[in-house]
Amino acid sequence: MDTSTLSSTFILTLLMMVGLFFFIRASVKDRTEQVTLKYPIPEDTLLNQLQDYFEKRAYKITSSNPETKQLTLEGFVQPSLFLAIFLSFLAAIGLLCLALVLSLLYAPLTGLFLCLILLAPVAGVFYWKKAARLEQISLKLEPVNQPGQSCITITAHRDELIQLQQIQTIQPTVV
Repeated sequence: MDTSTLSSTFILTLLMMVGLFFFIRASVKDRTEQVTLKYPIPEDTLLNQLQDYFEKRAYKITSSNPETKQLTLEGFVQPSLFLAIFLSFLAAIGLLCLALVLSLLYAPLTGLFLCLILLAPVAGVFYWKKAARLEQISLKLEPVNQPGQSCITITAHRDELIQLQQIQTIQPTVV
């Protein structure tokens, strides 16, 4: 192989490693969103159903303010073992690619470059430590002019909001 092919392969491998780094870092990014939902049930019933729903999902009430009709819940989110292993696997493949390209450029140091693969579990450990955290859910009833209808603003993790909108017992309409 000529030098230009090796150097361009090395540059592309470095770009892949940068993308892998940001992918691993994004796995622990906070994805809190806010959504306003409209329900065809009275406020008291809605608040009780949502409170029961989130308590079944291992959230506990941390604050309640009946005057402002606001409720805050908190729960511990477990990291995914599958994702920790998957991220370590991806890091191992990326580091193996980097080690192979470096060994083509500097053949005498091949053994040293292959030792880079030993750094792969760091990605899983990074995810495991950062993904385990307390998540907070905020529920606030909004005023509605129609009787028998309720409007609520929920601030929570994106996955919780998606799951909430898919349950069959109380079907919301996004406002």
